Amino acid sequence: MKAIVFDHIGAPGDVLYLADIPLRDIKDNEVLVRMVASSVIPGDFLFMQNMYPEPKKPVFPKQISGNHGSGIIEKTGKHVKIEPGSFVFFTYYNSWAEYAIVPAERLIALPKDYPPLKASQLVNLITAWDLIDCSGVKKGQWLVLTAGYSTVSLLAAQFARRLGIKVISVVRRQQENHDYNAASADAIINLSALTGPLTGELRRITSNAGINGVIDNVGGPALVEMIKSAVYGSKIIINGNMSLEKFALHNNDILFNGIEIRPYVYRYLLDPPKEADKAFLDKIISMSAEPDFTVKIGGTHKLDDYKNAVSGTLYEAEKGKHVFVFDHDLVEK
Repeated sequence: MKAIVFDHIGAPGDVLYLADIPLRDIKDNEVLVRMVASSVIPGDFLFMQNMYPEPKKPVFPKQISGNHGSGIIEKTGKHVKIEPGSFVFFTYYNSWAEYAIVPAERLIALPKDYPPLKASQLVNLITAWDLIDCSGVKKGQWLVLTAGYSTVSLLAAQFARRLGIKVISVVRRQQENHDYNAASADAIINLSALTGPLTGELRRITSNAGINGVIDNVGGPALVEMIKSAVYGSKIIINGNMSLEKFALHNNDILFNGIEIRPYVYRYLLDPPKEADKAFLDKIISMSAEPDFTVKIGGTHKLDDYKNAVSGTLYEAEKGKHVFVFDHDLVEK
């Protein structure tokens, strides 16, 4: 089978190449998945650079890239209950390939009519929902999303709207003719167009009520102003580090405002889904399957077009996610 692989640690542009890989037999607890669509996300690049904790480490030579994907089960081991032909998503290894062998416990079953491109982004849908839940923001309150054009922020804004949460989307620059974010955010702050402090703009938008939580994908000095604009007891959820700038806070900015700052790591990065997660997952799948729930796709690619898939993810993330597509007929239905 064809797969995108790497033989040593490094940046994706330096280490990836297309190869033919033999497909081993599956074990009793595994399934063979014929891939339909596999996402390309920044976390995949962290894996290539050996930045994840144990046991999520590359094994050489010819480590297959990709950590997330959707596909159709072709074959199952004798201890596996899920049926061949089932449509599934998984977070594991080796998803940038025509086939993947996956432990059955890693699978998330999807409806057969669930849109394949959305299926490739289930990692981001789960992340977006979790981030809102972790923020503790309630119906009628104000939530700030940074990197407003990023996929996770756009998805979180849509979930928030359905939960009655008011959203302020913060962007580095506002894109012309970009109605997608405006449809889900109650207000957009364009940092490049601000003529005064961010704290003042946040007070204006919230009518001096203040913000009730922040989901931050960027960092940098702007985050300090958001923290200072947060009401007592607010939570600041750190999900990314797009800015290289550092920021400084005094203990009193946290202590006397009851601010909680905590990180978020994708819940299935290391651990498989639990049986108790089924209702939670069914809710996300059902809500995101609605026709007006949009997942922004920046481009679809065959495996041999991996350089453009990587480049688009690194340098044009605001245009949407890039996806390896293996079954174009199914995706285009």
